[in-house]
Amino acid sequence: MHFTSEQRLDEGVLEREFTLGEIPGFLWTPASASASAPAPLILLGHPTLGLGKMYPRLVARARHAAADGFATATIELPGSGDRPRLAVVDQARTDLRRALQAGEPVGDEIIDALILPLVDQAVPEWQSALDALLSLPEVGGPVGYSGGVISIGIRLAVVEPRIAAAGLFAGSFVPRAMFEEARQVTIPLHVLLQWDDEGNDRQAALDLFDAFGSEEKCLNANMGGHTGVPQSAGDAAAQFFTRHLK
Repeated sequence: MHFTSEQRLDEGVLEREFTLGEIPGFLWTPASASASAPAPLILLGHPTLGLGKMYPRLVARARHAAADGFATATIELPGSGDRPRLAVVDQARTDLRRALQAGEPVGDEIIDALILPLVDQAVPEWQSALDALLSLPEVGGPVGYSGGVISIGIRLAVVEPRIAAAGLFAGSFVPRAMFEEARQVTIPLHVLLQWDDEGNDRQAALDLFDAFGSEEKCLNANMGGHTGVPQSAGDAAAQFFTRHLK
């Protein structure tokens, strides 16, 4: 991990840009974080729009987390931003748009091609980032994962034992194979669902929630579309991480 820039934000939050090999990312740490009092870490997931477009939302989430004493970090996803494109995923996006414009059902083969290559590459990269982040004296465990492509969160929850709790956003296509992985998830979960999300199959989201094997899992469902998440939902997610990571 190589830090490329840093700046102080409001309330003393330290924002540092870094590269992990060729992968760019951000780390935000609260003013209270130190070698003698390392801050618990939350990994900030995000959709495949690129860190540049997602930055305002990510830094807002980071500031809220810092107010609760958490460090947060994120990395650019495969095929996003300035990273090399994933041809199979780009083709799947084209096929997806064609199906939606034609009013046709989105087939499993499109969903698999859209999501599974992304999960297969992104999860090891998140784990490498976690190795580097936890080597910093001011950052410690336990670790949480929040938001982003839900299938990435599912895979991380299964294969990464350092993640103690996850807050997941129901709002992206999920391959059928991920339902079997969901049954293997045992960590506490907080799942956010927008009831009228125009891009989400509500019943599929409910079926996925039912599939999770966690003994403690909470579904926070709110009326409204994809961008209509109420502040109370963010507050509930923050309380969830405070309970499980502190």
